[in-house]
Amino acid sequence: MSNHQTRRNFILGSLGTLTAIVVVSCSGGSNQSTQTETTPANPDSTAVNTTATNTSGAGDSITVYTALEDDQIRDYLSSFQKAHPDIKVNIVRDSTGIVTAKLLAEKDNPQADVIWGLAASSLLVADQQGLLEPYAPAGLDQVRPQFRDEQNPPNWVGIDAWMSAFCVNTVEMEKRGLPIPQSWEDLTKPEYQGLIVMSNPASSGTGFLSVSALLQMKGEEAGWQYLDALNENVAQYMHSGSKPCKAAGTGEYPIGVSFGYRAVKQKNDGEPIAAVFPTEGSGWDIEANALVKKADMKPAAKTFLDWAISPEVSKEYAKNFAITAVETDVPIPEGFPADPTAQLAKNDFKWAAQNRDAILEEWTKRYDSKSEPKS
Repeated sequence: MSNHQTRRNFILGSLGTLTAIVVVSCSGGSNQSTQTETTPANPDSTAVNTTATNTSGAGDSITVYTALEDDQIRDYLSSFQKAHPDIKVNIVRDSTGIVTAKLLAEKDNPQADVIWGLAASSLLVADQQGLLEPYAPAGLDQVRPQFRDEQNPPNWVGIDAWMSAFCVNTVEMEKRGLPIPQSWEDLTKPEYQGLIVMSNPASSGTGFLSVSALLQMKGEEAGWQYLDALNENVAQYMHSGSKPCKAAGTGEYPIGVSFGYRAVKQKNDGEPIAAVFPTEGSGWDIEANALVKKADMKPAAKTFLDWAISPEVSKEYAKNFAITAVETDVPIPEGFPADPTAQLAKNDFKWAAQNRDAILEEWTKRYDSKSEPKS
């Protein structure tokens, strides 16, 4: 068997492993308009203004917690609004760590009806706390088995995989006469001191998947030594998966350690960004959905989860991500590796889930002094 085939099989096996961690780890009128309101989970998060007016006030209302990017939400929800104009969707959007913390804090009085596009590793934590209600959405048979909880009915169902990447401002690097870093190892070179911003793993799923991948790729002792060296070059750890890319795009900092979608989008939108997928491999996780367990679970919440893995919205996911849970005919977005599964680093999800708290505690002790202020 070729190295390429072996790596692909390992990736699929790792996806399968994720489905087993739960045990271990932690009808209205058609003439109405859907009302979609987006509220940040905290005052610093970005709200998406996609509100339509529902003059009749009729129909169901659901609250959806999500870590999806704000510029994705508008496009994704379009088909839901057309199919279910009677359902008012209140979106609460923030970074993965903050949404997860909010869910756990509300354990005794859940406010969300649905979780949409949150890291599967976070949903495992929520499930361990008894916050999720098993549900098999319509069309579940179209979801790749590696992208769903193995329970039947499942406690969570994935929609896509996202991976770490660098956003590098080509104009700023040219001004400095510096080469574009191509690997994790490159980021520790002295010429990049003070030029790098990275997602904070304590508040960002993107930050955690990168740190977890580095510790697994290098081994824990060597991994922490690497992170010490990287920290010497990091100017700031930001409380968002996408913010390092945005900072690179404006030239505020030339290098942002972020994730593939954001790097590729900014490049394709014409910003002076090189989307770099590190040669050693990218950390990764699955964006997934779940039904929140509460006394008043609404039929509209299940309707939303049915839609959230439908072929229509899966094609929208595929425009942004190279790997989706439901297979589509959409080509891999320009800017991603031609074989995205080969880019994914080895990832023991069981290990990451069991060691998450310890990793974040150690990371915070070592590097939190460079975290951006929380306001």
